[in-house]
Amino acid sequence: MLKVQAGDLDKLGHLFERYKKPLYGFFYGLTKEQELSEDLVQNTFLRIMKYRHLCRGEGDFQAWMFHIARNVRFDHHRKKQVPTSRALEDWQDHLGHLENRAMELQHQEEHHLLLQALDRLPEEKREIILLSKFEEKKYSEIGEVIGCSEGAVKVKVFRALQELKVIYKQLEKIN
Repeated sequence: MLKVQAGDLDKLGHLFERYKKPLYGFFYGLTKEQELSEDLVQNTFLRIMKYRHLCRGEGDFQAWMFHIARNVRFDHHRKKQVPTSRALEDWQDHLGHLENRAMELQHQEEHHLLLQALDRLPEEKREIILLSKFEEKKYSEIGEVIGCSEGAVKVKVFRALQELKVIYKQLEKIN
């Protein structure tokens, strides 16, 4: 990123190649829309280029990038007032195939229930679970992204997981 700041914009392409998949996963987990997620990844890198002079290089680049990504999504949502949930069938296209069909069906059912439970969480809690469990960010990094202490992140993740577990068990009883 320091080279990008110094004017070597070709290096932004390397950053894009390195971080496009985690960003896409983050956006898709929140929006459930493939094209929108791809657009948001592009917009995130456009904003990184635009505000490259603001990256101080003191903290973690990924935390700064995800902070920008959150702002890009919030801005898009605010401008377009796009609903943040979508049919879970879209996720099934992204599931891997398991060798054993019985295991695959069970995995799909569990995954489907998990996604339903995630969709029922408030957006703030869904976001913190996506960052901590799916993107595997450290609590300190998440704290930088959402603007709170590492201890507060631990509490938020714990509470979000507890609520997710309750919702998942409720859905499990229904199905």
